[in-house]
Amino acid sequence: MNIEVAIFEGKKIRRHWDDKLEKWYFSVVDIVQVLIDQPNFTKARKYWNKLAERLRKEGSEVVTKCHQLKLQAADGKHYLTDVADVETMLRIIQSILSPNAEPFKLWLARIGKEQGRR
Repeated sequence: MNIEVAIFEGKKIRRHWDDKLEKWYFSVVDIVQVLIDQPNFTKARKYWNKLAERLRKEGSEVVTKCHQLKLQAADGKHYLTDVADVETMLRIIQSILSPNAEPFKLWLARIGKEQGRR
């Protein structure tokens, strides 16, 4: 599995390169954590769970476009983690009020174009 860490303003964002689809998948919770400026991973995960629930109730298909992959966590173990491609991630970011949203979207668009390591 091709998993890397990308850095946005000193914060780690886990990502996975899919060779077959030739695109990146980013950890949703990592990005939410940056956008809401929450150092506590558990609180960021709870925020994402509530946001996903709200989006489902609104009839948004964004959450159904997320997938789960086993990514390595800070404790070194691998856990199933919600991931999304760049297009889906940009739609999720629109649902989060954050002063970091615009710079993050620009960063994500740029880094999302990079090819995965071969």
